Amino acid sequence: MKWRSIIGPGLAVLAALALAGCSVLRLGYGQAPMLAYWWIDGYVDLNEAQSQPLRDDIDRWFEWHRRTEMPRYAALLVRAQREVMEPRLSPDQMCAWREEAQRRLHVALDEAAPALATLIVSLTPEQIRHIERKLAKNGEELRNDFAQPDRTERAKGAFKRTLERYENLYGRLDKAQRDRLTELLAASPFDAELWLGERERRNRELIATLHTLAIGGRTGVDRAAAVAKAQAAVPILAERFTRSPRPEYRAYQERLTRANCVLASTLHSLMTGPQRENARDKLKEWENDVRLVLGGSGSADNAGGVLINPR
Repeated sequence: MKWRSIIGPGLAVLAALALAGCSVLRLGYGQAPMLAYWWIDGYVDLNEAQSQPLRDDIDRWFEWHRRTEMPRYAALLVRAQREVMEPRLSPDQMCAWREEAQRRLHVALDEAAPALATLIVSLTPEQIRHIERKLAKNGEELRNDFAQPDRTERAKGAFKRTLERYENLYGRLDKAQRDRLTELLAASPFDAELWLGERERRNRELIATLHTLAIGGRTGVDRAAAVAKAQAAVPILAERFTRSPRPEYRAYQERLTRANCVLASTLHSLMTGPQRENARDKLKEWENDVRLVLGGSGSADNAGGVLINPR
């Protein structure tokens, strides 16, 4: 899973650890603050004055996350174990999981907003150029992965990525299930060029906003006011990255989201009893890993879905 947002690069590490499951979560969560720091440093090229305050902020954020969010993940995994055993799950049910995952991400981002704002106002012009170059490099990699000139290679790549996600949960898909997946992907409204073009516009807007918000060590600036302004901007930037302000692209996002939910629902209905049991057992493993991170604590009374195409 690739999470390509400079809004909170450390959140990409969180998402990988919290949602990918398996032993990575159990073994890697303790290293997550360090990984988050390295991730951000890879985008920003942090200076000495920024490094220690950011490390402290990351440590505080992960302590909050372990205490507040991890019990919710455990509860959502318990719920998922029940639902995945149903022979049919509607597209609306699949979309509800996606919406829950987005809610959890926005909660995490809201908690990170003060730390992100403090970092943003300290960015130098050279650091913003470093971010811009990193985003451009990421864009080239995504173009190579998703927008190959050869349409056959492009379709093969989409099939391979999606198949891996489903087989990671349900186990091996048989030929009939793979053939149906091929048909569903062929009918998908996903448009790689449209998505990449929107991504480039978002990145340009982000860089312009960072230039506006960053004080870059300038004298005569009310730092507290600058941080407050940046903190208010963080959720706006995040919203733009998940829901385009451009009506035509937003309509495309809605079509694609619905198609992805239909695909997930359709494939689930094709799964055999043993495949659903495999999914339940995998979800149980992930729940156990979350509880190990919690030290065996966390209530389970309170969600994701399988992500298919980027938005």
